[in-house]
Amino acid sequence: MKFGVVARRDKEAALKLAYRVYDFLKVSGFDVFVDEETYQHFPHFSVEDVVKLEDMDVDFIIAIGGDGTILRIEHRTKKDIPILGINMGTLGFLTEVEPNEAFFAINKLIEGDYHIDERIKLRTYLNGENTVPDALNEVAILTGVPGKIVHLKYYVDEGLADEVRSDGLIISTPTGSTGYAMSAGGPFLDPRIDGVVIAPLAPIALSSRPMVVPATSKIDVRILTLTRNVILAIDGQFYTYLTPDIEITIKKSPRKTKFVRFSEEVYPKYTLKIKKKF
Repeated sequence: MKFGVVARRDKEAALKLAYRVYDFLKVSGFDVFVDEETYQHFPHFSVEDVVKLEDMDVDFIIAIGGDGTILRIEHRTKKDIPILGINMGTLGFLTEVEPNEAFFAINKLIEGDYHIDERIKLRTYLNGENTVPDALNEVAILTGVPGKIVHLKYYVDEGLADEVRSDGLIISTPTGSTGYAMSAGGPFLDPRIDGVVIAPLAPIALSSRPMVVPATSKIDVRILTLTRNVILAIDGQFYTYLTPDIEITIKKSPRKTKFVRFSEEVYPKYTLKIKKKF
């Protein structure tokens, strides 16, 4: 069994816990690798075990950080490697256990006492080409000038769904429904539902409301604003500017995110975290 260890880079406690996890697994006789950026911020790991995230080829990745750490892994790794998230962030919607449970959870993983929770992702095509990361949480098309609106049309399976003037448009997975989409008035989507939330961000028209469509839908977005910058944001981690004439298509990705879970509980786990957040 091979493990990867990835830590939040800006928190010393996360880096120290990452080293303890790495050392525990090495002493236990497993092959263990650490990502290059974790090593750069805490250079106490063996150099021969350091690899780039893009080249990590292991059975499990232990992510020590918050949701941002998990999203970094998802955007950079080339394989759908199951992730065990240890929360060293704020709320940790995507993480599974707290730091004081880390070694208990790792032992359960080694013993095979776990299940895999698969989550859908969204793939974005710009003029028919996929040049940006898949989204675990959401794809957001946003005004590039604060205080100025963007004019958009969006289509679901070739049919015009709405034309909006707003701060932007959020297309979210069930995983991302507890984040940016919820802040825009969207619903909590049970992660077992194979659906996608489309939520206008601060629309002018009160009739422009969030909707839920099947995850198999093809969503096309056309930018009607011609005079100002528009930004494409993926999971709040990747950003690029869009030109007004670009054709944006969003579909369910063939890839999935895999999480190591020890409980199949959905309620009250997620609903209580949402209440804590808001």
